[in-house]
Amino acid sequence: MVPLPSDDLLASAPDHLRVGSVEEMAGAVTRSHLPDFRCVGWYGVPPAGWSVAIDAEYADQVVPAPLARRFGDEEFWQRWTRAECFCKLADVPMLAWWPEHGLDVPADFTGRWRTLELGPLIVTVALAPTRA
Repeated sequence: MVPLPSDDLLASAPDHLRVGSVEEMAGAVTRSHLPDFRCVGWYGVPPAGWSVAIDAEYADQVVPAPLARRFGDEEFWQRWTRAECFCKLADVPMLAWWPEHGLDVPADFTGRWRTLELGPLIVTVALAPTRA
């Protein structure tokens, strides 16, 4: 199988992520806001014809009980950040996403993703072909 241009970018994903204040991340291609008012910024240029999204959460934060009941708590933040990225790429709110996909990967998703543990953070980076 021939690797897609997005595969190389995902392989080097840690090199393209930075954490800082909103002001410090102002030049990022895309950002994810953390509950402590900091941001994770993505500084990798997506391949031509591809869009990129990131989402980050603290790995040790408690899964809210209603979400744990609905989706389970095993690897919750990994699945959550991945689903958030898919929503961002599809321009669909999470509440509209859940009824059809939950926190699963849609069968028709044509992009690529990588979930990383970076210190206290779980970060997913996802790329998908740009929609026409």
